[in-house]
Parts: sequence; C-alpha cells; structure tokens
Amino acid sequence: MGFKVILLTGRSLKQGMSKEVSKVSDKYMESVSICEIHPKDAEELRLKEGDAMRVSTQFGSIIVRCNPSQNIPTPGVIFIPYGPYASMVIGSDTNSTGMPSFKGLSAEIEPAPEEKVLNIRELLSKYLGR
Repeated sequence: MGFKVILLTGRSLKQGMSKEVSKVSDKYMESVSICEIHPKDAEELRLKEGDAMRVSTQFGSIIVRCNPSQNIPTPGVIFIPYGPYASMVIGSDTNSTGMPSFKGLSAEIEPAPEEKVLNIRELLSKYLGR
C-alpha cells in the first residue's frame, strides 16, 4: 500500500562534491541513492535513516535509502538527487523543451525491508542487461 507524495529531483551538495571525484565512486552512488523525506512521513511509514524504500511513479520504480530530512519543508514531498536512481522514475518525454520533467511528479512511497538498494553495476545489469 503506497503513500502518495510529490517527487522533486535536483542537484544536492553531497552529490556535487562526490561527482568531482567520480560518478562511479561509492561516495557518489551513496549520495544519489537516497530519498529525502519529511521526518513526519518517515515516522508514519515507520522508516528510519538508511532503510530501504520503494519510490514508484507512472514511469518506473526504484529502491533507495530513506533519509529523513529537515530540508524537506512539508510532509508529502520527497527529493531524490539527479543520477541513475532518479532517472528510473522520471519520464523521458520533454514536451518539446529538451528537458524532461524533474519536478512535481506524482509518486508513491512504501517501506521495502526485503529489498536491497542496488549499486550502480547491479542497477545497470538489472535494468539494462549489461
């Protein structure tokens, strides 16, 4: 049973700092495989920092690590940094703008205690067959 939210994606400070090292480094992958969530929503879903959670949109679904954060100003909003994990749940249609919609997507979230957050190699293998 999903919990309806609005998904925002964008750059994060940790992502930007780790990207300078390498986009395939463990530090970078850790910085983009999270979902920032309002602490009240995390509490309602019984999610703690680091717990696996599923984020689903009409475009796809991905398992990420929960990151309750005061940076999320209001319950019902989540944030996933740009990267391979966010790309799994945003659409490719650009509506003739050259840029897909990264903000304001309807999404559902739920705990996924039995799931593993895949590293980049596992993610590519699972979704791209490489």
